Amino acid sequence: MSFIIHKTKKDKVIDACIYTVLTVAALVTLFPLYYVIIVSLTPYIEVLKNGGFVIWPEHWTLQAYKEVFQSARIPQALKITVFITIVGTTLNLVVTTLLAYPLAKKSVPGRNFILMAIFFTMIFSGGIIPLYMVVRSIGLYDSVWALIVPGMVSTFNLLIVKTYFENLPVEVEEAARVDGCGELATLWRIVLPLSAPIMATIGLFYGVTHWNEYFKGIFYISDKTLMPMQVVLRSMIQTLNISTELSLNSLVLDALPPETIKMAVVVVATLPMLIIYPFLQKYFVKGTMLGSIKG
Repeated sequence: MSFIIHKTKKDKVIDACIYTVLTVAALVTLFPLYYVIIVSLTPYIEVLKNGGFVIWPEHWTLQAYKEVFQSARIPQALKITVFITIVGTTLNLVVTTLLAYPLAKKSVPGRNFILMAIFFTMIFSGGIIPLYMVVRSIGLYDSVWALIVPGMVSTFNLLIVKTYFENLPVEVEEAARVDGCGELATLWRIVLPLSAPIMATIGLFYGVTHWNEYFKGIFYISDKTLMPMQVVLRSMIQTLNISTELSLNSLVLDALPPETIKMAVVVVATLPMLIIYPFLQKYFVKGTMLGSIKG
């Protein structure tokens, strides 16, 4: 049976007001990103002519991006960020899944104690200095693994995945065991295919965290060749000499303003996550909601 909802004039006015407010909010939110992209594509002469504020340039140029990728630091920083994002997210998902799956079983000995110990770390922390001493003592300092190993498992993400596993039909796992599957085979062949939404959601959480890694980069890395993209971006924005920071030729700065180069780097550091997010968006709400409800 289908129902047709007839909206009154008052309902239509309310809907129009809501859509108007949401549209304005979306434009206000997107304008800074739009402005950054436009400035990064605007020639120097036009930037000067418009006093540094350009809404729609008359001419376009990709020179800033060309110089950014020909610089010494940006490509290297991008490689480090891509590496820690791919490898780190993969290890995060593997370790989180292998820890959440047994904790989702009420029959596991000591389950409640382990959960309480894990939850305790979510509320209380040893602090920055003890963590720094641990990282340095185990030989991870000035290593790319210092950006991955500390914080391998997020307690928040672990609890979401555990709750999701608890809500899966028990009968499916029992049928798998009747067919001769062990725990790992059941996890790989049955549980993980049914957990695509939560895996995509948690993978997005971990991936964004790694891509935007900044804290670990300034605390555990002193070698400039191992610094991630966000650390290089911060150093570049704060410095007064772009040519020194990015090892650019002085002739480049005569053709391009520093602001244009900075905006191009911001786009390079932001665009990959903006491209990936729409492909995972359909799993995002579904995975979070199912993983946060205890049924």
